[in-house]
Amino acid sequence: MVSPARKVNIVKKRTKPFVRVQSDNFKRVSASWRRPRGIDSRTRRRFKGTRPQPKIGFGSNKKTRFLLPDGFRKYTIHNLGDLESLVMLNRTYAAEIAHNIGAKKRIELIERAKQLSVKVINADARIRAVEN
Repeated sequence: MVSPARKVNIVKKRTKPFVRVQSDNFKRVSASWRRPRGIDSRTRRRFKGTRPQPKIGFGSNKKTRFLLPDGFRKYTIHNLGDLESLVMLNRTYAAEIAHNIGAKKRIELIERAKQLSVKVINADARIRAVEN
């Protein structure tokens, strides 16, 4: 199997999601983050004791951004041409077959990826072990 060119330790500054203001008080307010915009909002004015807001400082390291835990970056492929473009970058990018590709085309793509030694993330999706 292909190994990544270099394995970098991925450090996430924050893994907990940012929670929307008053989402714990009202069922109609979902927890998905929305920026507080009220003129008197304590959270917007960043008073002590209020919940944290997303800031640029929580961003990931540029070298490890979009990296998968195995050290590869994801690249979606739809056809053999997309797969051929990964030949020189097979130690940096791992192929992910698009969701709308059928079983027959998937088998072709996976076989070609083995020949080119390109890692396919979802290689076992939609493929039966025993053909009927």
